[in-house]
Amino acid sequence: MALRDKMEKAINDQINAELFSSYLYKSMASWFESQDLPGMANWMNIQAKEEMDHAMKFYDYVIERGGRVIFQAIEAPQSNWESPLDAFKAAYDHEVYISRRIDDLMDMALEEKDHATRIMLNWFVEEQVEEEDNASTNVAKVEMLKDSKRGMYMLDKEFASRVYNPPVAE
Repeated sequence: MALRDKMEKAINDQINAELFSSYLYKSMASWFESQDLPGMANWMNIQAKEEMDHAMKFYDYVIERGGRVIFQAIEAPQSNWESPLDAFKAAYDHEVYISRRIDDLMDMALEEKDHATRIMLNWFVEEQVEEEDNASTNVAKVEMLKDSKRGMYMLDKEFASRVYNPPVAE
């Protein structure tokens, strides 16, 4: 069964949101580099790659269902933050926003009785639980150490240990 127009448009909008997410995290990575926090930049660069993976997962799904991906302009992301804590709080808020968008897509799939899309979206619902948890944990860690230069140095080293794990084909 082909993807319905309404769902195809909504997923195209989500592809744009995921690409913006990647762009936002690259912007955060650049800002962290300018603050001499390469570990935090590493964390955000990996997050940007994951968001690109999410966009491609939606892209592949639209194509698989006989639809067409229509790319849209990507809004310019914020480029400066007051502090590492401010940046990580912004990342958390962004993940909450993306979760709401995924929930809206799920609601639409249920309304449209589009069970294939609903099943595909289950992966994203679970992923967003993980994304929000990671983001809130990062906020808590930075908040704990925000006034300690030595602590921030150690935390930056911890963030540097994150590695990119590309998705495995299903």
